Amino acid sequence: MINALLWVPLAFGFVGLFLPKRVVGWWATAGAAATLVIGVIMAFGFDNGAAGLQDTVHTSWISGLGVDYSLGLDGLNLFLVLLTALLWLGGIAFAAFREKERPQLFFFLMLAAETGTLGSFLSQDLLLFVLFFDLMLVPFYFLFGAWGIDRTAEGGPTAPRATLKMMIYTLIGSLLMLVGAIATAIISAHGGHLTFSIEAIQQQGLPVGSQRWIFWFFAAAFLVKMPAFLVHGWMPDTYRAAPLSTLVVFSGVLAKVGAYGFLKIVLPLFPQATSQFQTVLLLLALGSILYGSVMAFTQTNLRLIAGYSSVAQLGFITIGIFTLRADGSDGAILQMVNHGLVVGAIFIIIAILVERSGTEDLRAMGGMAMRAPVFAALFLIVTMATLAMPGSANFIGEFYILNGLFQAKIVFAFIAISAVALAAYYALRLYIGTMHNRKPDGVLSREISLRDGIVLAPLVLCILALALYPQLILHRADPSVQQSVAAVTESSESNLAVNE
Repeated sequence: MINALLWVPLAFGFVGLFLPKRVVGWWATAGAAATLVIGVIMAFGFDNGAAGLQDTVHTSWISGLGVDYSLGLDGLNLFLVLLTALLWLGGIAFAAFREKERPQLFFFLMLAAETGTLGSFLSQDLLLFVLFFDLMLVPFYFLFGAWGIDRTAEGGPTAPRATLKMMIYTLIGSLLMLVGAIATAIISAHGGHLTFSIEAIQQQGLPVGSQRWIFWFFAAAFLVKMPAFLVHGWMPDTYRAAPLSTLVVFSGVLAKVGAYGFLKIVLPLFPQATSQFQTVLLLLALGSILYGSVMAFTQTNLRLIAGYSSVAQLGFITIGIFTLRADGSDGAILQMVNHGLVVGAIFIIIAILVERSGTEDLRAMGGMAMRAPVFAALFLIVTMATLAMPGSANFIGEFYILNGLFQAKIVFAFIAISAVALAAYYALRLYIGTMHNRKPDGVLSREISLRDGIVLAPLVLCILALALYPQLILHRADPSVQQSVAAVTESSESNLAVNE
């Protein structure tokens, strides 16, 4: 079934190119729904206690270079795959309810991007991972450039220019990762059989000197994709130009591929370098948290408030991973899913708000809750999750992360705690500014429509479900997390023994 999970979206997208405009949106929605159903069926068959790969496919692809078509599910990617399928269904359904220019091409690109993203999560071959990592961005280049918003009247860039900036940043990181992947396979082979299998490379091992520079090649690609502090320059222009329905999946899922890459590739393959550069990555993550939070509550554009809040939340996730403790990484995986659900819901809410007010400026909004109690309640649940209200799954995720950080680097933990208060400020500012401030003239206050409620309500229900039972993710992720983190801890212990 894993092959069907990966290729069904692309197959539906290709067929949709030949369908009439009036039905192609619903056809694409059906394709995204079929993908989600396959993912849920595979999740029910997942062995919760196993640390290894399940539902694997392994076929020789380019045998002369040791490249395999290798896919598999484990505790690290299971719920990220489900998150991908769920948010893509929401984003495509939201777009299907609205008129689009060239809808056949739009929905084909959306579904092709879903296949690329699923491929990144499912790949168990290093070169296959790099291939999908690059390919998943190509559809977004056209989606943002062709259906984006021209901001020149506001002093911003055109959509093609903003998109080109994003591609330059991400392609530089991707090229570095490609070089790192090839070098990893060649050096780990030690003159023997060349392979790009992630599992085989981990068993063969790399010299410490090689690990150090290859680590930064991969880290650069992953940090740009998140994006992280200092390499986030593409984000503001891209988020302002992109269609909101595409930002549901772009912000909710693609940023997680970078964080997943650290857990899946960097920690197991470069354990000694990971231990050596732990403090540097923690500092970058703290920078993301503080900078993203400060920028989020100084912005007035709704898109940028959500965008900078994502920078801060990805900083928390990075910290969890680089505590190099199982509880921190467990919290990071839970928080990846939490943040994906929350930010996906926020961008749907922002799209609804913009349609009713005709502006993206927070200062020109207010009073939306007057005649929309259901909409206000759904938005409030998402807001409480954003600020990690006790009782929410986000609170549990941050608790796991901070618990790991306190035991790893206690000084960093006290600094990270301050960001929790900052998140409360920008989340409540966004909610109060749109829902309860004085309603300006020309702003419509009406209840959420049935079509938008059908898209938004399932995401909110998932947020509530994880708040009630976060162990759904934590229990299934922990065996794989233990295995990933153990690669670093065992390497550190062996180095200590050698030095003594």
